[in-house]
Amino acid sequence: MSKIEGKIKSTIFYNETNGFLVALFRVHKSTITDIVNKTITITGNLLDLKMETTMYLDGEFIKHEKFGLQFKFSSYEYIIPSEEEDIISFLSSSFIKGCGKATAKKIVTLYGNKCIDIIKENKYALDEIEGMTSSKRDKIYDSIINYSKSSDIILKLQKIGFSIEEAGKIYLKYKGNLEDILNHNIYLLNEIIDFKRLDILFLNNGADKLDKRRVKACILESMKAISNNNGDIYYPMSDVYDVLMKLFNISIDFETYLDYLKELEQELFVVIDNNNCYLQNNYEDEISIATFLKKIDSKEIKKVNYDKEIEELEKKLNIIYNGEQKKAITNALNNNITIISGGPGTGKTTIINAIVKIYMAKNRLDGLSALENIALLAPTGRASQKMSSATGLNASTIHRFLKWNKETNSFGINENYRNPQKLIIVDEVSMIDNALFASLLKGINNYVQLILVGDVFQLPSVGPGYILNDLINSELFTYIPLNYIYRQSENSYIPYLAREIKNKDLSEEFITKKDDYNFLNISNKDILNTIIKIIEVGVSKGYDENNLQVLAPKYKGENGIDNLNMVLRDIFNPSKQKSITYGDITYKVGDKVLQLVNNADNLVFNGDIGFIIDIKNNFLNKKEVIIIDFAGTIVNYEKKDLKDLRHAYAITIHKSQGSEFDHVIMPITFEYGNMLYNKLLYTGVSRAKKSLLLIGDANAFYRGIYNDYGNNRHTTLEERLKDIFYT
Repeated sequence: MSKIEGKIKSTIFYNETNGFLVALFRVHKSTITDIVNKTITITGNLLDLKMETTMYLDGEFIKHEKFGLQFKFSSYEYIIPSEEEDIISFLSSSFIKGCGKATAKKIVTLYGNKCIDIIKENKYALDEIEGMTSSKRDKIYDSIINYSKSSDIILKLQKIGFSIEEAGKIYLKYKGNLEDILNHNIYLLNEIIDFKRLDILFLNNGADKLDKRRVKACILESMKAISNNNGDIYYPMSDVYDVLMKLFNISIDFETYLDYLKELEQELFVVIDNNNCYLQNNYEDEISIATFLKKIDSKEIKKVNYDKEIEELEKKLNIIYNGEQKKAITNALNNNITIISGGPGTGKTTIINAIVKIYMAKNRLDGLSALENIALLAPTGRASQKMSSATGLNASTIHRFLKWNKETNSFGINENYRNPQKLIIVDEVSMIDNALFASLLKGINNYVQLILVGDVFQLPSVGPGYILNDLINSELFTYIPLNYIYRQSENSYIPYLAREIKNKDLSEEFITKKDDYNFLNISNKDILNTIIKIIEVGVSKGYDENNLQVLAPKYKGENGIDNLNMVLRDIFNPSKQKSITYGDITYKVGDKVLQLVNNADNLVFNGDIGFIIDIKNNFLNKKEVIIIDFAGTIVNYEKKDLKDLRHAYAITIHKSQGSEFDHVIMPITFEYGNMLYNKLLYTGVSRAKKSLLLIGDANAFYRGIYNDYGNNRHTTLEERLKDIFYT
């Protein structure tokens, strides 16, 4: 590790979000004498950029093949000057408010080169300066404290054990409150730093495992674990205690646990109601959803007969709507809130297009004015693209619509700054959790017409809540179920199989080959090799990874996604290309990849699929850059970002929600255990547009259809809705 002292003279590149800096640095002191009084390039993360200010940098010298000697720093510290002339210059600089050169000279004359330390210890020492006012005194003191505080806090964070990147995120998020958090409870940083990381640092810094702060943090983490695993909004108090014991091996008696739980309630982290407990935000989200829906549903709306408009649209589009579809179109245009739910082949997308076309004609909207009045939304990029293709209008993910900020995990569109659209159609509502739905309702006006479209029989959201199910069960909103299936051919079967799974009434047809479907009933040990052979034949006939998708429930095991991806990549992308390894996975140019988390900054979202188009070095920081094309959206990733990706030749059925694929292959085996259940099988089957091939054990498939695992979630939204609507 080396140290240099000097000043930043100019910046080449600076990212205010994460503090990454490339700059020219004038070296005053260094162990390498050749660079003293010379300017070199520095790179690193600096959260509080101050130009022309003396600072220490800790790091290492690197030799860039193109730009020569550089210094990559890992920590920094601003230096308050010690020489009297330098102190006068510092005090009279733009960093210190309320202090001109004359005042600076008076301060140094009276207190010498220790004057800054004296002022920091006692601001009233400034009252001894001739002509000093209380206002000037406070400005000078506050400026000196603020100047030194940022680097002090960054240093403190690093001493605790946080990396410079973590310290940067923490500082940018909390700033003024950070000192108090670090002194009292670092678990409060859990909003942006992983709990396990905080727990390790807390214990590494000498804290006891049964420290009350830790136990209370573990209680909250136990509640989050139940929500993440089960989708629950509330939990019996005894269940949380059991999870606390199991996850963290914390030996406290139940009475002490209840005392801590009550303290968490007083601190507004949890809500306790009838021996059940909620995380505060989950509780508030349910109330918020019910409150905003009541406001939207309260306005009067004039009922109109749309038979003529529907008939004209049928002629224009050369289409015939069935009775269910006409009812859905008319009700959506005549009500404040409408729910439309149907399985594959029932025409949901066709209905959305009709609603948009008739609304635009009625309100005389063209392309530009339509965007100002209509919002088409979905939880995933692929689902929004499908809406856009069907209607000819731009559609958006909900996160993008609400201007999600990844760094702060907050939305720029909210109850204080709402989007103005008057008609909002949301597709794939079954995928939306409580938190996202609450945020959406806060970001739209009460005068909107809200149309919620989805498939109530699909998998529920990954996050906690059961939105579509609870809204329908409340019986408070206009609800149109779609049951009629448009047959693709006389011998088509996919949508009918989906219905049979939904109804738990599997016919013998499921083992009969159809135009769009086949079930290969083979043993577990033969599944992988059979998939390989079928895909090899498909590739030889012109099929590729763009139109063929393997879906499975689990990552691990012989027929799990990880193993499937390893063998399938070699079939679809066998050529030797530039590659990069992250952990035990190697990615190369041409690979098909799946985004695992939302990345609003790059307009890429959880479930989006892309292709690696290049891997190269960034000339500024020498880091490898992975360039990925997500259906026209080009994103540059660094190696550390690969944690947010997986190969996508095989993906989970959960991740496939909101997407459709021309040809789907699904392995079926008892190896998947409880993950082979009704809603999961229904969702997987309904992803296939043109053909579906099931490979494996017919008995496992049959048993999975009657397995209701994952169906029940603890929520109280239905109850909240009825309370608010009926009072």
